[in-house]
Amino acid sequence: MEQKFPLPPYTLESALQKIQFAEDAWNSQDPEKISKAYTVDSEWRNRDQFVNGRAEIVEFLSDKWKKELNYKLKKEYWAHTDNRIAVRFEYEFQDLDGNWFRAYGNENWEFDENGLMAKRYASINNLAISEDQRKIK
Repeated sequence: MEQKFPLPPYTLESALQKIQFAEDAWNSQDPEKISKAYTVDSEWRNRDQFVNGRAEIVEFLSDKWKKELNYKLKKEYWAHTDNRIAVRFEYEFQDLDGNWFRAYGNENWEFDENGLMAKRYASINNLAISEDQRKIK
């Protein structure tokens, strides 16, 4: 049986650890590695897209990083319960034309008993920035 530590129920310490693991994984920009943190039938809402299962996660993230260059993410703890964690985040990227953006958002995560994320709901807004306005490097 696959497990992704730490496992629920989450304490503040283990929730913070889970968030840091997620931040590190997403900053790796390795879709296969990232997909292993999710259940095989994981459900996502990302902006206006719905993604279901690991294969679609890999496809979604592969497409994302073809368009979002020089990606850098920072996640921050918001709240948690036994098997749920809420984070706020911001990330910066360049589009294919070289324009910089900062994306702000919130994510709600729900985990199964093995510490795999079963649900991920993300609300995200982009803000155009100049290169000298970057905060995350």
